[in-house]
Amino acid sequence: MSDTPETITLDMIREHMYSAVISDALDSLGCPVQSPRVPLPALTVEGFLVGRCRTTLWADMSHEDPRPYELELQAVDSCQLDDVMIAAAGGSMRSGIWGELLTTAARNGGCIGVIVDGAVRDVRQMKEVGFPVYARGTNVLDSLNRQRVIDVNVPVEIDGVTFAPGDLVVADVDGIVVVPQAHEEEALKRAWDKVHAENITRDAIRNGMKATEAYEKYGVL
Repeated sequence: MSDTPETITLDMIREHMYSAVISDALDSLGCPVQSPRVPLPALTVEGFLVGRCRTTLWADMSHEDPRPYELELQAVDSCQLDDVMIAAAGGSMRSGIWGELLTTAARNGGCIGVIVDGAVRDVRQMKEVGFPVYARGTNVLDSLNRQRVIDVNVPVEIDGVTFAPGDLVVADVDGIVVVPQAHEEEALKRAWDKVHAENITRDAIRNGMKATEAYEKYGVL
């Protein structure tokens, strides 16, 4: 097993880890519900998205918005390096609440991806610039007078899972996992140890060891 570094950076997570091993580490810490069960597939580019939550809370509306786009623009303009925008819209597919222009503005501040519990649009354009987008689906309709941001930088929920500002969030083809800040240091240490133990176990099985024997010897599956 590899020695665990004193500090595990975002770049180290991107190079060595993946969502499942971080989820397993959270399980071992008594945090079994840190991944939304509702499908939020990658709609633009696949890969391993690792960053910090910047949150927006959305609501449906049926009246003319007196201050169109106000809070969502504030949220986008406040983005910093390695932020992942979390758009908690309660699964509403009423409109496409994220698209090309918000992507362009968010990327200028350092935002590296978005997770939307709802619909997006301009998928082709976002795919062309390589911007990771995880969402329930698409809707061509604009959000104006249909949905709006009602709060920013507050804890929000997606499928009963809390995403708080500054929490570590990871996403890949297997799913999305959010790591509460109170458990982050220990979760990353455990994930680091497990991923290196898995490498040893995998090599042993490739060299002919039976899976049962490998589990009994290394305790990793």
